[in-house]
Amino acid sequence: MQNKKTPFRKCIVTQEMKPKKELLRIVRSPEGEVFLDPTSKKSGRGAYISNDQAVIDEAEKKGILSRHLKTEVPAELYNELRRYHLRSQLK
Repeated sequence: MQNKKTPFRKCIVTQEMKPKKELLRIVRSPEGEVFLDPTSKKSGRGAYISNDQAVIDEAEKKGILSRHLKTEVPAELYNELRRYHLRSQLK
């Protein structure tokens, strides 16, 4: 039996390659809606960031997600990312 390859993606904030499961995927849908995609299966332009409080704060401060997704990212999304990060730390 062959071992499965671990898919890697690059965090758009830190530029580090990490296993896909360690990153959060944010998607801009074709309709222009921006949201967190915990399943990594939604269609649209995606961006990956590390599941880390400091990285989320830096992304918000520098507007990196807005630049990458080419649309305005609401502040509520950053709050949702922080909540998701906290929940994942408790598991």
